[in-house]
Amino acid sequence: MKRYEAVLALLIVAVLVVAWRLDPSFLNVETQIELSKLMLEPALIALAMTLVVLTGGIDLSVGASMSLAAVAFGLSHERGWPLPFCAVIAIATGAACGLLNGAFVTKVRIHPLIVTLATMAAFFGLAEGLSRARPISGFPDQLSNTLNATVVTVIVVLAAIAAAVFTKRTVWGQALYAIGTNEKAARFSGIPVDRIKATVYVLAGSAAGAAAVMYAARRNTVKADVGQGLELEVITAVVLGGAATLLA
Repeated sequence: MKRYEAVLALLIVAVLVVAWRLDPSFLNVETQIELSKLMLEPALIALAMTLVVLTGGIDLSVGASMSLAAVAFGLSHERGWPLPFCAVIAIATGAACGLLNGAFVTKVRIHPLIVTLATMAAFFGLAEGLSRARPISGFPDQLSNTLNATVVTVIVVLAAIAAAVFTKRTVWGQALYAIGTNEKAARFSGIPVDRIKATVYVLAGSAAGAAAVMYAARRNTVKADVGQGLELEVITAVVLGGAATLLA
């Protein structure tokens, strides 16, 4: 176990002990199950964000991308379109947000911190404008029944396994580390740096879109601010996971 992992484990134990002393019911199985449901959307986005961070980048707009995707999902449902098609639209909306970020980072050569800070404001504003700042609800039971907590948990676990295999066992996964460590050397080595960097931003946006659908299934409502502050949770998870050691 690495030192930071040991420190993190001790911090988790300390937090659990303090929470238990303040409220013994906090450690009940039922309480932990309910709290774990709140972690599923950030966890999914954090997996994709890890890939971004490994390349030396960052995406501050994932929360805004999730909000815009959620609004797209809700508005599509209001038009009477089938739920699977609404879900595809939400994921495609998130992917488009990621594609825009990737284009500015790789083609215009603007630092990802600046790019995603600007697009965060733009995506939140667009979500507010399209939804007129109103909540959209009334989704059919089919949504919550299909994407219940068990199904979503399985999806996130499978995504985590896929991300681990991708980063450790594939050529592109190893290329992420090469880009994050020394981008110039990676270019001279023949690695398609721009293509890989653009792809990971699209994956981050797609994950935000999928998280928007999961949120709609869990809460039965969406709004333009559903992802507000989510980027902080996601970045914290990535940092505590150790990927931030390559953040440029």
